[in-house]
Amino acid sequence: MIKEKTSLTGNLIYNISYQILSMIVPLITAPYISRVLGASGFGEYSYTYSIAHYFVLVMMLGVLNYGNREIARVKDNQELLNKTFWNIYSVQFYIGVLVTIIYFTYIVTLCENYKVVFCAQGLYVISGVIDISWFYFGIEKFKITTKISAVNKILTTILLFIFVKSSEDVYIYTIIIAINVFLNNLLYWILLRKFIVFEIPSISACKKHLKPLVILFVPVIAVSIYKYMDKIMLGTMVGTSEVGIYEAAEKFVNLPLSIITAFGTVMLPRVSNLKEKSDEKSVKKYNSISMIIIMFIGFGITFGLAGISNLLMPWFYGEDFIKSSNVLTVLLPSVIFVCWANVVRTQCLLPNKRDKEYCISVLGGAAINFIVNFICIPIYGAVGAAVGTTIAELSVCFVQCIETKNDMDFKSYILNSIPFFINGFIMYLFIIRINMVSNVLTIILRIIVGMILYLVLSGWYLYKNLKKPKF
Repeated sequence: MIKEKTSLTGNLIYNISYQILSMIVPLITAPYISRVLGASGFGEYSYTYSIAHYFVLVMMLGVLNYGNREIARVKDNQELLNKTFWNIYSVQFYIGVLVTIIYFTYIVTLCENYKVVFCAQGLYVISGVIDISWFYFGIEKFKITTKISAVNKILTTILLFIFVKSSEDVYIYTIIIAINVFLNNLLYWILLRKFIVFEIPSISACKKHLKPLVILFVPVIAVSIYKYMDKIMLGTMVGTSEVGIYEAAEKFVNLPLSIITAFGTVMLPRVSNLKEKSDEKSVKKYNSISMIIIMFIGFGITFGLAGISNLLMPWFYGEDFIKSSNVLTVLLPSVIFVCWANVVRTQCLLPNKRDKEYCISVLGGAAINFIVNFICIPIYGAVGAAVGTTIAELSVCFVQCIETKNDMDFKSYILNSIPFFINGFIMYLFIIRINMVSNVLTIILRIIVGMILYLVLSGWYLYKNLKKPKF
């Protein structure tokens, strides 16, 4: 039986700490990589990764959310835990092998450009076959996943500086990133024997898991349309340079979103387990606390990035990426929509097995994104793709709120969020007036002053509303 040894606060600290490390690493590597590979090389990697990622999405189906949830529900019963894991993984394995074969067949028969880089991405595709991170999330062992990922992230960073030396090294860059993912997943298997005893998978049980896995695959593929299809459409319609422009801005938007995702990843198994025990009082408490914390983080980072975006992109990536400033500005509102929807999804829709409503929301967002992209990308390039993403995230957030209006206290959440919006806006108006002789000094000073001002304005309100909850 999996015994609870780590508090929810501890899990949050571990997972968010890793995400912060994931934020720091790009700050170290991106200026170097973007200048060495250039916008075209950077775009080539992003374009090939986006296609490879679709193959990984297909092989994983909806296992990251479904496996997390189902493992969390049975983690207190070792026998059920063994059976549930092996039955779910069996589905993932057989589909993964089939998809891997299809991927390499695609490279050999249909791929005309970037074939070497596509082959390098093959290691990333293979990694998906052995990805069982969802099991560790379900049993809430975030300390293990954090340590493994952190060590690999640091080693990867070192290897990038050693081996990536010119614009011809796109394939080397790709191999290094793919090896990082593969080693992560391999180490999860080495440690698995501490928690799981082998059980022969049941064909009937595998079939039982297949249907919900496919259902939860629908939102996964739909979300990917406005997360990865943007880059594929950009690369196809206007060229890989625009993909690089878009990718550079998106990386900065993904910094705060990675923290939000980490928060949701930790909360999903905990709320699912509480739902299994019918502890609705605790669920409501976590809903309220989570929304306050998420909105505090979301508004602070959104207005903070808005205050430095015009200086940040050309300084950080180089003059080839000046247009990325406009892309970043258009993408920033999506941070708030994603933050809000993340709480709704991970603490209401998924734990309650309301997969249909989740599917409807993201399918609508994917359709809107595709239409807006099709109209705007030929005219505005990367900025047009950013418009599509922001509108899509707004629509997803809106639909998910409509679907859960009777389950969550949105009126209270909105009222609690207004002070963070006001304080963030005040911070923005203040820091944009800070100008030094050097852009670097201006950026640093705006960040420091903005953080202090936002914390001073919002700290007491945040503390008062959280009321020192004991996780």
